[in-house]
Amino acid sequence: MTLHLSEAEASTCGMEWRVETAPVDYPAAVDFMERRVADIRAGRAPEMVWLLEHPPLYTAGTSAKDEDLLDPTRFAVYRSGRGGQFTYHGPGQRVAYVMLDLKRRGGDVRRFVQDLEAWIIAALARFNVEGERRPGRVGIWVARPSGREDKIAAIGVRLRHWVSYHGIAINVEPDLSHFEGIVPCGIPGGIQGHGVTSLVDLGLPVTLADLDVALKLAFDEVFGGTVEPA
Repeated sequence: MTLHLSEAEASTCGMEWRVETAPVDYPAAVDFMERRVADIRAGRAPEMVWLLEHPPLYTAGTSAKDEDLLDPTRFAVYRSGRGGQFTYHGPGQRVAYVMLDLKRRGGDVRRFVQDLEAWIIAALARFNVEGERRPGRVGIWVARPSGREDKIAAIGVRLRHWVSYHGIAINVEPDLSHFEGIVPCGIPGGIQGHGVTSLVDLGLPVTLADLDVALKLAFDEVFGGTVEPA
């Protein structure tokens, strides 16, 4: 049986979960996140996980190198305040923007990033996919039988007054050729034996809705019960 999250679902701890059914333009998404971060900090809104897709585009994090944008005319390119380098977003990729009050969650940024990694790994495990961390490489990786290591998920976050935004992106069924316009997260493919993969590329008939349920369950395991009273 396949489960589905409703368009906006509140968790037991007052967290809002929102799922968009149509692609969201990147500037509109950033504008929404910045307003929501301000509302969370002011106590006007609860924490939020926002699940969506973007139209095909590239974003550049604060560490992005110009030479890693291999085809600047292929898709729109947005300079982002998140950490990291270049990444691709597009249809078939689940983006999860995570707006959490880290002061109420222990105030440990390193732990927060580790928890994001653990969240992805736990969600992938529900499809019998072993996602792994790699020293010196951001994101979550999958070891292929050939010995090649492919990236299946990206992480890039920003904090404003201890409230997080931006988040993670997991490849469900994107057009993997779209990654060819950049060096994803500064990691060259081919020569170093690193590439990009997706759940469908791994032979799994997973939908965005399937992944959304896995993300919700895994989030409650990794982050649930850690919020201190305001």
